[in-house]
Amino acid sequence: MTAGRLLLVRHGRTAYNSEARLQGQVDIPLDAVGRWQARTAAARLLTRHEPTAIVVSDLSRAHETASFLARAAGLDLAVDARLRERAFGLWEGLTGDDLRRDWADEFAVWRAGGQPEGVGAETRAEVAERVREGILEHAAALGPDDTLVVVSHGSAISCAVGDLLGMPTDWHGFAGMLNAHWTELVATRGDFSPSWRMVGYNLGPTDASTDWNAGPDTTRDSDADTETRDPD
Repeated sequence: MTAGRLLLVRHGRTAYNSEARLQGQVDIPLDAVGRWQARTAAARLLTRHEPTAIVVSDLSRAHETASFLARAAGLDLAVDARLRERAFGLWEGLTGDDLRRDWADEFAVWRAGGQPEGVGAETRAEVAERVREGILEHAAALGPDDTLVVVSHGSAISCAVGDLLGMPTDWHGFAGMLNAHWTELVATRGDFSPSWRMVGYNLGPTDASTDWNAGPDTTRDSDADTETRDPD
């Protein structure tokens, strides 16, 4: 048995996101915009779905994002370290400019889809395997009418989704997920492959702001602005 629906949610914005730094497994919290994104996304997701269970990475930015949804849905959170972001080794905390300057050869390999040596980053295959195992273990505890929500990280989600859809690990067909957006998969019925099918990718409340990564619009009417503005 398995959950009939799977929603994979990326965490809200952090300071590293706004500075275009590789986060990896650095445990950095949401910033004020990220908390607004998480709260806004939770409200939108719950207008469309009724989660049965929520499982979350042990990194604080994912846990804080999930907490908005859990409180609104009246559910507890299950924490699973297998849902962590891909480890980027020595590159964690660096920007693209840093990598071009100090790791030019390795960065060229990375940009070409390869695995640079001496960096200490997880491979896409390693990430896909551990995240898939975590997802499927939690999904197996649910039934076909249930919806499992997984709150994780951009690279972790794209690697796992590709794997669940039967794509090779060196396939790079997904654009990066927006903060506090989600991918929706449904379990395949019958003897078909793959076992999951994609309903939507990068779904979320992008109409909540003309620039989602900049935070709520200050030009909206006063009532809407009061509802969406983060007090911090």
